[in-house]
Amino acid sequence: MSQQPQPDWIFLRGLMRDRRHWGGFPQDFTQQLPDAQVITLDLPGNGALNHLPSPARVEAMAEWCRAELRGRGLPPPYRVLANSLGAMVTVAWAAAHPQELDRVVLVNTSLRPYSRFWQRMRPAAWPTLLRLALTRPAPRRTETAILDLISHHPQRNAVLLDQWSAWREALPVSRANALRQLIAAARFRAPAAPLRVPTLLLVGARDRLVDPRCTHRLAQAWGCEVAEHPAAGHDLPLDDGPWVAAQVQRWLASA
Repeated sequence: MSQQPQPDWIFLRGLMRDRRHWGGFPQDFTQQLPDAQVITLDLPGNGALNHLPSPARVEAMAEWCRAELRGRGLPPPYRVLANSLGAMVTVAWAAAHPQELDRVVLVNTSLRPYSRFWQRMRPAAWPTLLRLALTRPAPRRTETAILDLISHHPQRNAVLLDQWSAWREALPVSRANALRQLIAAARFRAPAAPLRVPTLLLVGARDRLVDPRCTHRLAQAWGCEVAEHPAAGHDLPLDDGPWVAAQVQRWLASA
């Protein structure tokens, strides 16, 4: 009897980031899970879709992802690995259409009503994010500020700044779209009941953008598994992609 093909893995990024910012993580992932088929999507307003308006609601972003995958001829079910805002999109998707998702991995997310607003986005990060949303600093200055926020090892990743700066210059996220994404993240409220989709939560203990307690409270409320990296920041796949892939592989094997 032939083995059923595994669902495709859909990767979703966070605020003002696009599929290119996964860097080498998809390769880390498929090295650990060689049978995985990975599809990286841009959310409207980011990357190759920077000409589109970003939806001001997370639920609309989830519907866009569903329509995009259908348009590509890729039927559900899917598995989703998502970071930050992308994780909120995944929660909205799983809540509305649980039959379409086989498993989800949420990285460094934060959700109302499980965490306070100053935990969901640390106050020290507010001035930087507002400045980036409301003004237009030079691309390298912008990407340096973002890297300092999302990585616990920004000096290790200095080589990325030329690349990220060139991407921002070529396909910038507009101020209007940046604000819409911030508004969507701020207003999204998770369902009261746990998701009806098997869920793994991953968190970096050195996250400067979101308090790691947000993930642990969500794990407690939903009764799902959580793994914490002791030295990674908000962009956990950037700081330690092989660790993320290993946690997913272990979780799948234990199931």
